[in-house]
Parts: sequence; structure tokens; C-alpha cells
Amino acid sequence: MTASDITFEVRPLRRPLPESFRVRAFLIITALGFVGVMIVLPLIVVFVEALGQGIGMYRDAIMEPDALAAIRLTLIAAGIAVPLNLVFGLAASWAVAKHEFAGKHLLVTFIDLPFSVSPVIAGLIYVLLFGSHAALGPWLDSQGIEILFAVPGIVLATVFVTFPFVARELIPLMQEQGTDNEEAALLLGASGWQTFFHVTLPNVRWGLLYGVLLCNARAMGEFGAVSVVSGHIRGLTNTVPLHVEILYNEYNFSAAFAVASLLTILALVTLVVKEWLERRRFGSTLQGMN
Repeated sequence: MTASDITFEVRPLRRPLPESFRVRAFLIITALGFVGVMIVLPLIVVFVEALGQGIGMYRDAIMEPDALAAIRLTLIAAGIAVPLNLVFGLAASWAVAKHEFAGKHLLVTFIDLPFSVSPVIAGLIYVLLFGSHAALGPWLDSQGIEILFAVPGIVLATVFVTFPFVARELIPLMQEQGTDNEEAALLLGASGWQTFFHVTLPNVRWGLLYGVLLCNARAMGEFGAVSVVSGHIRGLTNTVPLHVEILYNEYNFSAAFAVASLLTILALVTLVVKEWLERRRFGSTLQGMN
């Protein structure tokens, strides 16, 4: 047998058949219908109900003293919880992604814990810790320290339910980047803090902002844990979600939807900024690859 006797059978490559028009139409209509019913329609209802009795009533519902107190307390809780989570998220992600140490996997497990624990359970944990009949309750009362039914309890509950967001955003990002840049900076004589502020932090700035954005949105919209520890003291310990619940239970629907529209606007702004940060992050990633 010679080389000329060898023949090859050339077969065309088989490509998967494209979906039929009916299949594509069904998938698109199903997806759009689900988004419309579950997301777009509720958003429209919130603003329609909020403005149903005129812009004057809408303004009065938001400028009412209890509503302003709820807004102020929400901003205070988020203003304390988000920076704390920022510091924790940076420290935890830097430790997990850049170093090896005993208990590393346990730390990652604890970071994910608030995702698997109901916020109501988180609130009950603080009641069991700081309540009047708990182990620390009598001592706190003797020192004149109020945790439950006060701002500290609300802040603690908010921190608990939101602290995974920054860390969970940064850990995979730092792990993907590796330690080459940090090692090069150290070899060139940079200190640990200089390496962190001039090498590590600039490389994760967009992911950090993304995590802070989600953390802030979650903090301002938290209901379950805060509801347990707040005591529902109107004008004192009610955040915006709790104030909305009270108005709704009092059948003051227009005022409830008016205040709820603030959280809706926050959600929409969060989505817009989230999309912008994702584009900037993707663009910076491409620049780094080039």
C-alpha cells in the first residue's frame, strides 16, 4: 500500500440547529413577562400609589416628623455599619487572599454565615446577649448602657447582616490577581502599608466600591434583624422599613407608599451605579490584560 492508495473521507462539520422561532419567542416572552410581573409592575405600583393623592400629600408624608426621624436613623445606622464593614472587608479579604494562616477556611465560613442565617434569628441572638434577662443585660443596665431598643442595637444588627458584602466581593478579586505585584513592591523596598495603599488598594478599587454600594443598599433596606432589636418606638427607633410597616398597618397606604418610594429610588440608583461600576471594572480589567 502506497501513500496514493490512502484516501480520506471528508465530512462536513455538524453544527447544532438554531432554535426555532417559536422557541426563541417563548423564551423571550417568558423572561420579559417574569421581569415585568415580578419587578417592573411592583415598581410602577409603588410610585402610582405614592403619588395617587397628589404631590402635596407625598411631600407631607415624607416631611412628617416620624418619617424624618426614621430617615435620619436609617442614615445613621448605614453611616456606621458601612465604614465598619469596609474596614472588616478589606482586612479579611487581604488576609484570606494574600496570606496563609491557620483557621483561614473557618474565617471564610464565618464571613458567609449571615447569608445562611435568617435576619430575624440574628436579631434574636442580640436579644439573648443583651436583653434584660440575658447574661450581659443586668451589667449593662447597671452601667447605664442601652443596647436593645436603641441605636447601638440597630447598628449591631445592621452590621451583622451586611458584613459579608464587601469581603465577598474582594476575596475572589484579590485571589485572581495573585501576589506578584505585592511581592515586586516589597522587593523594591516598599513597606507593608505602602504596598497595601499603592498596589493592592488601587487594583481592587472598583470591586471595593461595588461591595460598598451593595452593603449600603442592604443596610438601608434591612428589616428583619432591626425589627427585633428596635422595639418599634415611633420617632425614636424606627428605621424607614419599620416606619413603612407601621403606616401600612394603620391603613395609611398613601403615606406608606410615599415613604417606601424612597427605598425604591435607592434601589434604582443602586442598579444604575452598579451597572456603571461593572463597566468601569470590566474596562480596567481589559486594560490590565493589555
